[in-house]
Amino acid sequence: MIADVAVSLSVLAVVVLLSDVTRRLLVRGLAGTGLSSYAVELVSTFQLCCCTHELKLLSEVGGIPPQLALTLTYVTSVAHGLTFRGAVGNPCGALELAYRARFSGGCAVRRIACQFAAAVAARAAVPVMWGMGLSGMHDRHKLLGFRCVSAIHATLPEAAAVELMCAFAVQTVITHTQSVEERYRVHAIAAAITTAVYAGGSVTGAVFNPALAFSTQFSCSGNSFLEYCFVYWLGPLLGMMSSVLLFNKVTPAFSRKPSPLHLPLRTKKQT
Repeated sequence: MIADVAVSLSVLAVVVLLSDVTRRLLVRGLAGTGLSSYAVELVSTFQLCCCTHELKLLSEVGGIPPQLALTLTYVTSVAHGLTFRGAVGNPCGALELAYRARFSGGCAVRRIACQFAAAVAARAAVPVMWGMGLSGMHDRHKLLGFRCVSAIHATLPEAAAVELMCAFAVQTVITHTQSVEERYRVHAIAAAITTAVYAGGSVTGAVFNPALAFSTQFSCSGNSFLEYCFVYWLGPLLGMMSSVLLFNKVTPAFSRKPSPLHLPLRTKKQT
């Protein structure tokens, strides 16, 4: 198992480093074209999906202890936060930023298209990498035909509720750390992601990202496409919307101080 973990750590490091180099080159090469942000979104989501595929394989086939899996989740989340260069990597995040008018509607749609394109590319690329037999774990997965089984271990409403709550928790942390310096904020968000994975991982895998789920979960046997959409697309979307509405609309409405009532003073004539 130690050898498998060492190889997977090397794979994760290479994916992050190559993606970062690619991002920098694309930003320079596409400067002034207006396309650099979409290229960064594409590469960053590809990085996210590839790393998650490898971490998922370590847990399911490699059989690493849960503590190590959570530690790697935290470390890779920090790495993504430090290297994404403004990319969102999550369709729910793109919609949230469009709601806040930080993105136009067209920009959000194009970013989401890039995210799903990257998800498809990652799903096609990782079997090629695993087929190289870099570790015994990769060889075992190849012998199994790269098959995977659904991570949903509850009824569909319960699974969707778990994804909703995970998305709600992470979105709430993202919202409330806007003013925190970025190098500290990534750790807060990574801690929230790791906590959500710890809480909901045994029920759904705790993906709470529609594009990432499309890459890592939708090809697994055990549930239909529509069932996966219900759990991994509708759940996170409702979770993000619930957090945004609660803290942007409901909470401010209740926290406003009531305006003082100016009641006329009644005077009584004395006779």
